[in-house]
Amino acid sequence: MTTKFFGEPVRRREDARLIIGQGRYLDDIGSGAYAAAFVRSPYAHARVLDIDVSAAMDVEGLLAIYTYEDLTGPLAEPLPVLIPHPQLTAPRTGYPLVKDVAQHVGEPIVMVVATDRYIAEDAAGLIEVSYEELPVVVGVDAAEAAEHTVHDDVPDNIAARHHQETGDVEAALAASAHTLSFTQYFERSASMPMEGKGVHARWDDADSSLRVYSSTQASTSVRAAIAAKLELSMEKVEVIAPDVGGGFGVKIVHPWPEELLVPMAARRLGHEVKWTEDRREHFISSAHERQQRQEITVGYDDDGRITALDVLVWHDNGAYTPYGIIVPINTATQLCGPYDIPVYRARVNSVYTNTVIVTPYRGAGRPQGTFAMERTMDRIAQALGIDRALVRERNLIQPDQFPYDWGLTFQDGRPLIYDSGDYPAMMAKLKVLVDWDGFAERRAAAEARGKLLGIGMAPYVEGTGPGPYEGAHVQVLGSGKVLVSTGLTSQGQGHETVFAQLAAAELGVPMEDVVVTTGDTRRFGYAVGTFASRAAVVSGNAVALAARGVKEKALRIAAEVLEADPADLEIDEGLVQVKGTPGASIPLRTVAVLSNPLRYAFDEAARQATQFSGPGDDSKPPVAVGDAPGLEHTDYYSPLRSTFASGAHAVVVEIDPATWEIQIEQYAVVHDCGTIINPMIVEGQVHGGVAQGVGGALYERMAYDRDGQLTNASFMDFLMPYASEVPDVDIDHQSTPSPLNELGIKGAGEAGVIPGSAAIASAIEDAVGRRIAAMPISPTELYDLVRSDAERVTNSSPHDSGAMA
Repeated sequence: MTTKFFGEPVRRREDARLIIGQGRYLDDIGSGAYAAAFVRSPYAHARVLDIDVSAAMDVEGLLAIYTYEDLTGPLAEPLPVLIPHPQLTAPRTGYPLVKDVAQHVGEPIVMVVATDRYIAEDAAGLIEVSYEELPVVVGVDAAEAAEHTVHDDVPDNIAARHHQETGDVEAALAASAHTLSFTQYFERSASMPMEGKGVHARWDDADSSLRVYSSTQASTSVRAAIAAKLELSMEKVEVIAPDVGGGFGVKIVHPWPEELLVPMAARRLGHEVKWTEDRREHFISSAHERQQRQEITVGYDDDGRITALDVLVWHDNGAYTPYGIIVPINTATQLCGPYDIPVYRARVNSVYTNTVIVTPYRGAGRPQGTFAMERTMDRIAQALGIDRALVRERNLIQPDQFPYDWGLTFQDGRPLIYDSGDYPAMMAKLKVLVDWDGFAERRAAAEARGKLLGIGMAPYVEGTGPGPYEGAHVQVLGSGKVLVSTGLTSQGQGHETVFAQLAAAELGVPMEDVVVTTGDTRRFGYAVGTFASRAAVVSGNAVALAARGVKEKALRIAAEVLEADPADLEIDEGLVQVKGTPGASIPLRTVAVLSNPLRYAFDEAARQATQFSGPGDDSKPPVAVGDAPGLEHTDYYSPLRSTFASGAHAVVVEIDPATWEIQIEQYAVVHDCGTIINPMIVEGQVHGGVAQGVGGALYERMAYDRDGQLTNASFMDFLMPYASEVPDVDIDHQSTPSPLNELGIKGAGEAGVIPGSAAIASAIEDAVGRRIAAMPISPTELYDLVRSDAERVTNSSPHDSGAMA
């Protein structure tokens, strides 16, 4: 493979189109479509007694009203549990429209279709639903108490008891020189993409086919779900993800009720139908994530080396479990991070609450796990009076310990084995970036200005690139253009650029000749989806394999024309040539023409492939046995198991003791995603992740009251960081290529967000000298904490004893 484009900071080719308003998002499609609107439950837990639609029937422009009673066949069954697991013993999912009981505010009960959205909303507002309110369960503490139940047939509110361990935890704790036990909380948050969910469907009665556009992270899976629920053959369903204005995990869930109901309506009405989510709908009916209560016991020796770790997590999975228990599995299996922990037990009770479902949000359980581990490290350091960095360094997995087998099972159902890394070097780089050893001078200067300064750090390990597979199709046209197609969808990760870089490097063609299509089942029908930092790892390797298949065929065809051995040929700038003999060459576009023997010539290029165009070998058929016409190849990459990227963040915060405002003064990141395809895109991913990590630590919180009402369901009350709150990020890269794939790639998409809350909590604690045991934290909460009887702490370092407030 050439390296002309691989590893280069090529500018994202899709940006120009998107920045000047030439993107094509879901709401840009179907200007003549009928519009859908929904009546959603105003109660967190209520039995639906009656639905009166009479007042809406006279609304001019009303076309249809659908309730659960109008659903038939598989559509009337519960939505699927996408990822079953033997420890998910009480899985529950809702129906596309509520059948009997609404389990959270925002659950859809009635769908209205009208000639436009305004009329649909007006009609929906006239529909009267009678409810019997039921007791509400909000938060993990209430779920554990089980005074009330979310589902009548789950009396303890526990959907799953996930348990993994290595060694005898009780014995190891009893033998430890020191032990600590404590409890901490991680609160609810949610992704807020610029574009919410949306669906457009068009039914063709002539051939009984359905075309659906969905703002999704998994177009091929949405296609399969629609085909199954609407009882259609898969080949009769097309699903296309247009430009998607952000996903972050909320759009990997499928099928959302709307992804089934809108196609159903289009089919029944014989007309295209569209629904686009408004912002309030996104708040109250799309997925959330993060909330956990963590009960931690750790054993350690006099030097701070961990001898045993026991963690019990109470995880809020909301009202249903459509995505299984992937998030708590990630917490349990990623919690130990880069540390060599000899005995470990993780138990997760995943509980039902009368709140919106919890499914992956960028980081997907890993931020919670890192918070648990890194808060533990700080507590050990404080108890022993040792520098926090030194405690971490003493526990790190060493380079000669790879591959490091945890004896656990990861979210892909495969062994949890770290493939490669150099965690001591990573920590050394981080300390230099943030000047960890020289921090005392900065603290003193801040104190002279009347400010409190604190520093914290948090390394992590991230499982990336899980299977089961992704595929790619690469085709060279007679024009010289190279078409690359993959079923993987894109939501801003730069796939058009990265996959073009890979194909151009493999084929030896100019990058501007490569055209990339993603998320269109018409072009590529089999895929898994964009999540878990897997695009570059799995689809990237698939693109490389497909391009190599094309190259092999191109060299074989060109060798016959040039009367050369294929091994003596190379492709450079789109020209197939004999190595060292520039004059002996043929354009790749000509090879593409010759790869498809023709009877008819439709243009000048096609003439070269017709039967009388030149001498041929009449001892062979025009298309070789086992071959196919055209210069194209499809291939798939299926990873043996996940790769494991790593990184470490350090943050310096300044706090004003007059207002308790928390200002991030410095943010440093060291990141290792193996071989880097495009460093500019990787840095962009890190920056975006850091922004979300800052939001999750200091601003973003889904605040439910005791009645299950979301009290901050708008951007007036739900806080997100502006550009002014997102710090500049000092980034250093480290590369330990993965031995699990030929390109050496590990994922990078979620890295920036994972350790944010842990590092920021550590820095705040260092600044104010009070125990930080819950995140996110606001200035008001910090003020209350400092003036309460909360535990005082001292962080030790080689140069100072930390700050006390």
